[in-house]
Amino acid sequence: MRRKAPDREPQIIARGMAGAPGTCGELAQGSLGDRLAMVTCPVDMYAVASVELREGSGRVIGPSESRKALEAAERTLEELSRTDLDAHLRLQSALPGGKGMGSSTADILAAVGAIHIALGIHLSPGRLADIALAVEPTDGVMYPGVVLFDHLHGTIRRPLGNPPPMRVVVLEFGGSVDTQAFNQQVRQEKRDRSYPRLDDALDLIEEGIARGSAALIGKGATRSARAYQSVLYKPQMEAAIELGRQTGAVGVNVAHSGTVMGLLFAEDAPGIGWAVRAAPARFQDLTTVHLCRLIGGGVVSAIRGGSPIDSHP
Repeated sequence: MRRKAPDREPQIIARGMAGAPGTCGELAQGSLGDRLAMVTCPVDMYAVASVELREGSGRVIGPSESRKALEAAERTLEELSRTDLDAHLRLQSALPGGKGMGSSTADILAAVGAIHIALGIHLSPGRLADIALAVEPTDGVMYPGVVLFDHLHGTIRRPLGNPPPMRVVVLEFGGSVDTQAFNQQVRQEKRDRSYPRLDDALDLIEEGIARGSAALIGKGATRSARAYQSVLYKPQMEAAIELGRQTGAVGVNVAHSGTVMGLLFAEDAPGIGWAVRAAPARFQDLTTVHLCRLIGGGVVSAIRGGSPIDSHP
């Protein structure tokens, strides 16, 4: 009897790789008129996606725990009219989930970016934002620099410029926050609840970026962090501010829908190492300390040694 020939392996059409930065929460968040908005705080911790595009039928094959990235990848194939392809997606991330470090947003941006890079298609930050917002509330780290962004609806997207050289000592505490559920609750409560105004903190941060002043950025971030205690209380707030004062930090910032906090320093501040070493003894529920740089946002098209080497236009 003649044996049936094995089915042909689907041909690989293209490969792509992209990385997207995470965050240390936000530099500020609150209400502007009748809308909520935040100021991004991108840091140099990345999610990296690699994709193989093969002959297929529009399926996305990838890690089941990254369902938001898979959904965004499926939307991308549909919008590009490339349902003749399957996307085989791999994701790696240095970002912990549920802490307010933008892990799911970074996964989404990296996955979508990798598909576009594989196909040689230009992808604007605005289009990336639209895709991410269709999946979940998201911050604005797809845009270069620091931006003012409406994380719920995308109605505000205002570039503020590139931050001056700054370091962030990220304090990761126990517990987690479901960002999607938290923001759904915010939507429901917005009609009946007064959220802290963003105006004063935003003015300080915007001036700090324009003048290259880490001190002004830190002052604005601290003002926002304290004001948001009425929305998502952080018991470590005053202890973090005191540790920052002792070690020469210019301020603190928080994840407004997460558990992390950041001590903000000028790049060359001598007390950065002291803060990293001292933090575990100051906070009983501290799980990890990350030493990061405050960077500009944006999806990158190649990663070498965990760092971006080629920004995607």
